[in-house]
Amino acid sequence: MTTPSQSTLPMHGLPLNVNGVMKISAAVLALSLILTFYGLLTQGHGAFNTHSYGITWGLPAAAYVYLVLTSTGLTFVASLAMLFRFNEFYPVVKRCIWLAIATLVAGFATLALEIGHPFRMLWALPSGLQYLSPMFWMGVFYTVYLLFLLWKFARIHAGDWTSLQSYAVGLASFVSVVVAHATLGMVFGMMAMRPVWYDGMLPIYFLVTAGLSGIAFAILFTYLAYGFNREKMPEALRGLLSGSAFSGVFAAMIGITLLMVILRTITGLWSNLDGLQVYSHIVRSPLFHAELWLGLVLPFVLMLSPTLRRKPSIQITSSVLVIVSMFIGRYEFMISGQMMPLFKGSWIQGVIEYTPSLTEWMLTLVGISLVFVLYTVGERLLKLAEHPDAK
Repeated sequence: MTTPSQSTLPMHGLPLNVNGVMKISAAVLALSLILTFYGLLTQGHGAFNTHSYGITWGLPAAAYVYLVLTSTGLTFVASLAMLFRFNEFYPVVKRCIWLAIATLVAGFATLALEIGHPFRMLWALPSGLQYLSPMFWMGVFYTVYLLFLLWKFARIHAGDWTSLQSYAVGLASFVSVVVAHATLGMVFGMMAMRPVWYDGMLPIYFLVTAGLSGIAFAILFTYLAYGFNREKMPEALRGLLSGSAFSGVFAAMIGITLLMVILRTITGLWSNLDGLQVYSHIVRSPLFHAELWLGLVLPFVLMLSPTLRRKPSIQITSSVLVIVSMFIGRYEFMISGQMMPLFKGSWIQGVIEYTPSLTEWMLTLVGISLVFVLYTVGERLLKLAEHPDAK
């Protein structure tokens, strides 16, 4: 097994359409923050179309799950080189770690504004410690994960890619995110009153779909850094994207996710368990078919072709379709799990209706635009193209 040296490839000039992305995303972030705070300050949580007798977690909660699981997936991509020594993936490691930090911070910001009074945790946690709650441990493990991510990024930014300490920190970040991810799955998977969520395999489902989101983000943002022009990339990065390793992993993850989505849907339609009748509503939704056919089936077919999957246009298109599909999937999972009234599913006709409010849309936009702002800051200031030479 080869060991990367400490030298790095020279920085290639980034096309500063990155500047344009930074300006646009900063403007969107400012506007969405203003509208979010206006709604929260004038209406409080009444600005959300959620209520205690129906949909209690709305679009912002789905955005939080989407962002933190994408962070998990980005860490998995970085770990291919950091831990498992697939050295050809080193050119995307630093960018993936920074994107993992950006998506995790954006997810935390979305959740903090969604719950209304996040600073109450400063006294509520120690005074009313709920150590038996998976949600409490989810917060603990994701915080630990963020600290290890920042530590790992600091090590490689200082040029330490392969020391024992750097490896140990990378291992700690990987273990902590697996534990945090499993705990997030338990938050939903242990809710027996919500049959759509109640599933001991849910952490595995989250693990697989997180990996797919991470790969799609890695592809899209790598191309974005070079103006969607592969010829401007360093040779090692160009070789990774034009070769079979990255595209092959991407195709495999799409296929596994597609299979899991289909099997979960078939199980929901076949089962007569009270509460799963919501699957009949799901399969009639245009969003479900956009997620399935445009966001998973089409990219899978495109990425199956050894010739097509090496083309930049196909990789970019497939990554965008998958990213949108994964967001729809998180929203569908979050909302459909609450559409049947508790303990009344078989007694009533129809499902609880939900449409996100303007404030909910703006809060979701806060999280998405924050990812782009943090990413472009890192691209400009932190040399995210750096990587060690694999010899």
